[in-house]
Amino acid sequence: MAGLVGELVRRGVDLGVADLTVGTSAGAIVGAILTTGQDLGRLAEVATRPGPAPRRGVDASVAGAVFAVLGRPGLEPEEARRRVGRIALDHADADREASAEAERALLAGRGALIGTNAWPVEGELLITAVEAATGEPTVWDRTSGVPLVHAVAASSAFPAAEPPVSVQGRHYMDGALRAGANADLAAGARTVVVIEPLAHLNPREPLDRRPTADGARTADGARTVVTLAPDAEAVRAFGSDLNDRTNWAPAYLAGLAQAPATAERLRSVWQPGPGR
Repeated sequence: MAGLVGELVRRGVDLGVADLTVGTSAGAIVGAILTTGQDLGRLAEVATRPGPAPRRGVDASVAGAVFAVLGRPGLEPEEARRRVGRIALDHADADREASAEAERALLAGRGALIGTNAWPVEGELLITAVEAATGEPTVWDRTSGVPLVHAVAASSAFPAAEPPVSVQGRHYMDGALRAGANADLAAGARTVVVIEPLAHLNPREPLDRRPTADGARTADGARTVVTLAPDAEAVRAFGSDLNDRTNWAPAYLAGLAQAPATAERLRSVWQPGPGR
């Protein structure tokens, strides 16, 4: 995402000037950097730079329990989120000291990545998350009173990889548990561009036909919906382990390489203005 979107800006297709940006999970990191006018190029080799202590790593048993819930046929989304939240909270409660340290490291790491704790002053940035205790979806913006770093950290805190993040006395987890793309939050926009870096792992119906969790159509009212997914070279660059930081730079370069064709695809539809 960072390589692709950053190179699109350099090629004259600046997604950062959209009236509305919705950031979910890793997209919350990229969205925060993009909408605050920073250069995404500084993420090219960030995995090799000095920084906060490494996170705990992915707990395979917790990950297995989470995906067992998410893959259970017939389970209502609300109930699935509640069960995943309970797994995340129980995991954190099992070693509160380690979880508190991991949360501090997560906040420090996300702060170093996005480079600011101030929400953008132009356009609207929405950051999605899910309250762990209730499974309730949450959407923050600059009026929510939540520091940007906390919002981004919570949105990208997937159980088994990161601890729930405390915000205003409650604990939150990854916004992708609300919906993968959360494109329904852009309903009514004339043009919607959706970047789904894991589309190859999670095949979906076309966004303009898929109902959302609230029964509305994902891109209701949109004249144009463009979905961007990693090409074959990018998928190869990701490797088999998405948590392997040694694949960070190759994935960034793959995004750069995908940008020229993507820019040509977007030029005819990306004409920023009111309602875009």
